[in-house]
Amino acid sequence: MSLRPLFVTHLYEASLSGARSFAQFNAELAEACRMLAAEDAAGRAWCRREGYGGYTSYASLDDLPTRATVFGQLKAKLDRHAANFATSLDLDLGPRRLKLDSLWVNILKPGAAHSGHIHPHSVLSGTVYVEVPAGAGALKLEDPRLPLMMAAPPRRADAPESARSFVYVTPEAGTVLMWESWLRHEVTPNRAKAERVSLSFNYGWR
Repeated sequence: MSLRPLFVTHLYEASLSGARSFAQFNAELAEACRMLAAEDAAGRAWCRREGYGGYTSYASLDDLPTRATVFGQLKAKLDRHAANFATSLDLDLGPRRLKLDSLWVNILKPGAAHSGHIHPHSVLSGTVYVEVPAGAGALKLEDPRLPLMMAAPPRRADAPESARSFVYVTPEAGTVLMWESWLRHEVTPNRAKAERVSLSFNYGWR
């Protein structure tokens, strides 16, 4: 008897923190994120209207890599990680390439969360974490087969990570997480006393 793992779901995980200049780079990212939160009146209005617990530039700004030098530097780093992930996934891109379609700031206040969702019209999506205080919300990833399991029993409490219906990932400053955009995910409530700062992104096939 043998078991063959089929249709495996991959989570790409890397870190920017090993770079010599990481502390300064991360501090500049944090400053730029908060600068946007202070200046982006349209973004703040959208957050109030949609009940977002904090600030996001998702619906208001689409030019972050050209808006601040540090965002442009981040794009260059993410481009390399996206290329590595695409290679690991054996994606046949043909004459086209993966392009950063969107990059946006997320600042979650204490107690705030982000409900489950996917990223339509994209190939790869992910988040780079800037400030993750102790107790900040984890990333919750959902088994994409879950809606099809119907009458299946639950998994045992001691099931390995690869067999669980939900996987929780607790990042730290500098962590880069990336997944295929169809993978449903959410951010659990921020139990920290400070804000959780990150930047999320999408790559399209262009």
